Amino acid sequence: MRPPSTRRQFLASTGLTALAVTAGCVSSGSTGSAGDSGNGTETTTPTPTETATPESTPESLDDWLDDANGYDGDPRQYGPAEQPAIMVGEETDDGLAFDPPVIEISPMTNVRWDWTGHGGQQNVVALDGTFDSGRTNAQPGTGYHYIFDEVGEYRYVSEPHRDEGMKGAVIVREQQSSGYPAVDNWLAATGNFDGTVTDQTGSAEATVVVGAEGNGGTFAFDPPALKISPETTVVWEWADNAGPHKIISKDDGPLDSGSVATDSDTTYEYTFAETGIYLYACAPHRGLGMKGAVVVE
Repeated sequence: MRPPSTRRQFLASTGLTALAVTAGCVSSGSTGSAGDSGNGTETTTPTPTETATPESTPESLDDWLDDANGYDGDPRQYGPAEQPAIMVGEETDDGLAFDPPVIEISPMTNVRWDWTGHGGQQNVVALDGTFDSGRTNAQPGTGYHYIFDEVGEYRYVSEPHRDEGMKGAVIVREQQSSGYPAVDNWLAATGNFDGTVTDQTGSAEATVVVGAEGNGGTFAFDPPALKISPETTVVWEWADNAGPHKIISKDDGPLDSGSVATDSDTTYEYTFAETGIYLYACAPHRGLGMKGAVVVE
């Protein structure tokens, strides 16, 4: 893991617009620049806060996150083109939290933290010193961002509420590789995609479960990626208690299951006559990562 950054700077603003303005000041492996909310005052760099030592944390990330407020055990995944935003001071049944508390990203992803203003003074401090927003702040609209350029697990806390469970983690991992770049990019933020493309070539029919477990609930296709031969019929079958789902192609593709369906007896089928890569998603849950791909070759 890279040594602690010497450029720990804090971005304080009264609105998210100021965050967007400073985004161009970020360099690889560094934080955003400190600044005022457009009033022309000279910027300053506050004294970084003291950070906890890695030796004080358990070896297992899961153990450390066991008492993290708002965490259900399922990290939120983001693709390489996405820029995650984490809310600081989100109110949950457990207490104040980061939302989402745990994310998985690819290297060179810019992660932003936005203050809600709830719970008083907050900051964002990595336990290993990799990033540090500096002084605590209680003003909504405050923002801080950091580009993660190395693979690893980065644990962090809000120091005023660490003992109450306000902690989180950023997991940086290389993008899964299936051998099909279009599939990898489309499914990068899909929780149940591990780079595997299920091979059903030579079969007259293949089945995909709609509403399988994944992406924080019953928000997955199983398998998410499928390879078939031309003239193969793919049948999508709704799982029990799958919830409301609708299959629709990315952009102007041929797939469209019609209205949103919840019945476990619901099926949708399509026969693929031409070779190519067909990308699709659940219309209501695309933003959660409920996506799929069919490779015809």
